[in-house]
Amino acid sequence: MTDDAGWQPLPPRARTLFVISDGLGWGLLAVPAMIAAAMLLPRPVPAMPAGFAALVLLPAFGAWMGLRRYRYARWLVDDTGFGYRRGRMWQVETRVPRTRVQHVDLKHGPLERHFRLATLVVHTAGTRDSAVAVRGLGADEATRLRDLLARQIDQDDDGHAAD
Repeated sequence: MTDDAGWQPLPPRARTLFVISDGLGWGLLAVPAMIAAAMLLPRPVPAMPAGFAALVLLPAFGAWMGLRRYRYARWLVDDTGFGYRRGRMWQVETRVPRTRVQHVDLKHGPLERHFRLATLVVHTAGTRDSAVAVRGLGADEATRLRDLLARQIDQDDDGHAAD
């Protein structure tokens, strides 16, 4: 991700959303880890610290992963269409040409509403499940992007009707 010309970061308040959701997700794994430690370790002395370590380390690892996911997520809208980049070690860049955009949705989960964020879902032409979802956009920015992409769809439809 060396060329960042035009690529926009997620808003700073999205960092909290990523940390909380990833921390909770990994934290849920602590329960089976604690049960496994209690069943596999013969005495309570090694089982208690192992269970406590799982209870602390798994959510902490999830929070760290959430920070990393937030830090390396970028989006772009230009004349050619929509783009979304994420990841550092395993980088993924998705580009949706504006001619392939079918429709655009906004999703607002409870945590997203609390932090005034939204998930923009760009549905593309192709198979039934073809979509690009960008989580953690500012609610106002997501609305603006949805409207911009919708106008591009309308303009493309008007251009094809004249052909």
